[in-house]
Amino acid sequence: MNIYEYLCREAAKISSSSLADLGSARRWLETEDERREKLAYMLGLHERLHGNRQPPRYTVTGEIERKGYVVKKVLIESLPGLYVTGSLYLPNQGGRMPAVLYLCGHAQNQKHHYQAHAHKFASLGFVTLVIETIQLGEIPGYHRGTHQLGMFNWYSRGYTPAGVEVWNAMRAIDLLQSLPQVDPNRIGATGISGGGAMTWFTAAMDPRVKVAAPVCGTATIESHICRHTLEGHCDCMFWINVYQWDLSDIGALIAPRPLLIASAVRDWIFDIKSVRQIYEKLKALYELLGAGENIKLVETPGGHSYHEKSRREIFAWFMKHLKGVEVSPEEVGDIDEHPEALIPLEELRVLSEIPADERVTDVQDWFVSKAKPLKIESPGQLQVQRERLVKALMKDTFNHFPSELSEVQPRIELEQEAGERLGYLITYSSEEGWNLRIHVDKPKNADRIPLLVYIVRNARNLYFGDKLLDGLSRDWARAVVEVRGIGETSWGQDLQWFIRRAAMLTGRTIASMRIQDAVAALYVLEKLGWVEKRRIALMGSGEMAVIAIYAALIKGGMHAVILHQPPPTHDEPSSPDGSGAAIELLNVLRHTDLPYAAGMLWPTLIYFLGPRPPAYVWTEELYRKLGRPGAVYRIKSLKQLT
Repeated sequence: MNIYEYLCREAAKISSSSLADLGSARRWLETEDERREKLAYMLGLHERLHGNRQPPRYTVTGEIERKGYVVKKVLIESLPGLYVTGSLYLPNQGGRMPAVLYLCGHAQNQKHHYQAHAHKFASLGFVTLVIETIQLGEIPGYHRGTHQLGMFNWYSRGYTPAGVEVWNAMRAIDLLQSLPQVDPNRIGATGISGGGAMTWFTAAMDPRVKVAAPVCGTATIESHICRHTLEGHCDCMFWINVYQWDLSDIGALIAPRPLLIASAVRDWIFDIKSVRQIYEKLKALYELLGAGENIKLVETPGGHSYHEKSRREIFAWFMKHLKGVEVSPEEVGDIDEHPEALIPLEELRVLSEIPADERVTDVQDWFVSKAKPLKIESPGQLQVQRERLVKALMKDTFNHFPSELSEVQPRIELEQEAGERLGYLITYSSEEGWNLRIHVDKPKNADRIPLLVYIVRNARNLYFGDKLLDGLSRDWARAVVEVRGIGETSWGQDLQWFIRRAAMLTGRTIASMRIQDAVAALYVLEKLGWVEKRRIALMGSGEMAVIAIYAALIKGGMHAVILHQPPPTHDEPSSPDGSGAAIELLNVLRHTDLPYAAGMLWPTLIYFLGPRPPAYVWTEELYRKLGRPGAVYRIKSLKQLT
């Protein structure tokens, strides 16, 4: 199996299984909080949702009078230094009114570009708040981390700009609810493209959104990968999909609230077939919940854009569900985009200068907290913390692992003999469709002997070994292990950018798949009767050192781990084209980092082959504190392996 076929297969599983077994209406009501917590985690919002929130601080920097309403230029501070620029449209009416939160798509000068929608909503009697994104607002930050900048470490952080945008949207709702002109129980959300995706996510996360209308922001995981729409998408369109959700799972958190899905039939990044698939799945859920009339699909001709039909349908939908007024799409009218009806760009500008304390441009560095080194004083304390860490990683990082890894069986394809050595070519399958290889070399007639397991760096090493293995005592057996992306399962570096982004959407990464392979290989090798199970050493170089650390941590019981040039951290960006080492693991930095994970291996012996990177001082100091039987060694060759 090749990597693209595999990722497409796994994506199809996710999309087909989503909402496939609806069960009872009671089930959906009882699991809503648990499901919302999972989505919060995948958006990097989990730590921000607990405790009482006060309305955000905001400043009005100017007002523009219009016939029937006023437009206020607002600067919202959703977190200290996290500023959001926007336009607040207040109709000149008495009493509390329904409100609409308009979430912007990927357009320059967003407040100006989408203002005609806000003018129309305001003229219909809706308080309307347009908020700009951190990417294209007046304080420009970053959305396209993996898409353009090689920031695949965002996956390790559990960071997606979607989380920041949803947080800003929720804080905007906090603001709307605090306004005396707004009925806090009648708030809706809508937007197109990126704003359509944020409408899905915000309505799912925040039950205060009573009506939602995402436009051109709907697609399945399967379509993104198997139909290659992924290439056209910004990072803000996705959650960190460790729990392997499809968009219909997110939509299930909106049900049974009114949901209108508008999509174009020839949208180049949102395949209409997948839109229909999501709609049909959600329609069945809405009907189960007794609210079939609360969901609607509107298809429009042409490509990725609004259409008069979608706009009119949305206005009528909001009139019905937020104002209780039945009006046809034909009667409600459309937006007015004539230049004389629009406010000039400069008049809508909120800021005269960027605040000195802004934290928009570096929000990706602090929005999701990273784990700090654990304070461990005793072996017992370490054992407790290790068990907690492995449990957390299996849930939040390696959730895709099959349960039967320990049952993988070796298949001996070839036996060889040369002098006093025997060789075996073993194949194994860490997962259906993946046939990987191990080349074993052992002393002839030896029994219960130590084994060095080396995670191979390239296909040539499978047969000819690696110079790093020079000096290994001939009393040791060695097993050169092939993991995905090496040898017959390799892929070109030109595909790696796509693989790294697509793998995340299926709840895995290149590194986590390789760790799965390495763990399976260790179980396979333990089944060989001549192996001394208590003296198995695992070795990796460069990016494969990452595989060795986590495979040893998950499998447990290793005699030694040998690390050659291990990376210092998961929190390093890659090349923009996605080539090179791929060491990201979903959410791992929320729990640990490489030196800390290595430290948790105690009492497994750790050998640094060559210089010990400075980042691993913490590892060595922890081993020194805990003492024997654990130890850290620095060696120049495997001659020193004991």
